[in-house]
Amino acid sequence: MTTPVIELKTADSQRIKSIDALRGLVMLIMLLDHVRERFFLHRQVSDPMDVESTEPALFASRLAAHFCAPIFVFLTGLSAWLYQQSARGESVSIFLLKRGLLLIVLEFTLVTFSWMGNFNTIYLQVIWAIGLSMLALALLVKMPRIAQWLLAVGIIALHNLLTPIQFSVDEWGYSLWTILHDRNYWIQTDWIAIKVSYPLLPWIGVILLGYCAGPLFDKQMPAAQRTTWLISAGICSLLLLLVLRGFNLYGETLPWQTLASPVHTLMSFFNFTKYPPSLDFLLLTLGVMALALAWLERFNTARFVSELSQFGAAPLFFYLLHLYVLLFIYMLLFAFYGANQGSYFGVDSIYSIWLISVVLALFLYWPTALFAAYKRRSTYRWIKYL
Repeated sequence: MTTPVIELKTADSQRIKSIDALRGLVMLIMLLDHVRERFFLHRQVSDPMDVESTEPALFASRLAAHFCAPIFVFLTGLSAWLYQQSARGESVSIFLLKRGLLLIVLEFTLVTFSWMGNFNTIYLQVIWAIGLSMLALALLVKMPRIAQWLLAVGIIALHNLLTPIQFSVDEWGYSLWTILHDRNYWIQTDWIAIKVSYPLLPWIGVILLGYCAGPLFDKQMPAAQRTTWLISAGICSLLLLLVLRGFNLYGETLPWQTLASPVHTLMSFFNFTKYPPSLDFLLLTLGVMALALAWLERFNTARFVSELSQFGAAPLFFYLLHLYVLLFIYMLLFAFYGANQGSYFGVDSIYSIWLISVVLALFLYWPTALFAAYKRRSTYRWIKYL
């Protein structure tokens, strides 16, 4: 019996549905997290979270959002490999350089304004991290394959050992280390402040790992073999997490503890550091991602996969659109009702955040789907960047 081969698409007009669907799923989770940031900021959570003061529903909402950045960055590397296989006439390094620079410019301009409504404080977040990671990958694609694998796994597995390294603001290494590994203010003056919210080094390992995983999605790869590899990788990651985290051996700075209730004990176990992402954080998120990809491929023809893929087919468009819709709604409500939660306008319940997110997802589906369709038809090269 011949092993079936799923026809995987690599051109913009023929995209891989499971990858777009996974990207779309995490973008909806990202929407939930950004609604929380807008309307539940009076209940802001720390990193790692304070388990004893964070209600389980809020903890679960934030934990779900942990999956967004690793999957975005991993799929960026995977997409770079797919791009390299297509006959476009442009090298993948040039493509990565141009796309990375564009994302960095967007982080400093449109993204910053969408969050703050001004440029007084610039928070360099996930778009910045993806942009810089793409610049790094533009250089690393030239390395031998085995060296890429070793570097990717080495960065992800060993960067926790660098945590004790610290620089004070007046030391020579402060600025570089702030960009690479520590979440600090890069520049802070009387007229502007720039804070690196996403230290870069671990994300270079993640994007390179995604690039290395690209051959799994070669159109000649048998579907059964790809699924086996994805499931095996996911299970191995989660088993390694259970060992490292279960015995508090390595991979997370804050050990888990047995608390007053089973729910809070479980929260303590899954209370991982995101800035920068710890090894345990990445084992969980990337392990679940591998299983999710295998599951989505199994239901490749299902309607819900097609609907999710609409969000994933125009990711940057959706990202910018939802941020400005949230800014507009917040400003409108603040103008009508004023500050009702300290200095913020907000809602009283995390369940209201979930409801708002569902309504916004439905509202944003049509413009995103229409733009994705236009993007597939368009002959303008710049449209592809959105």
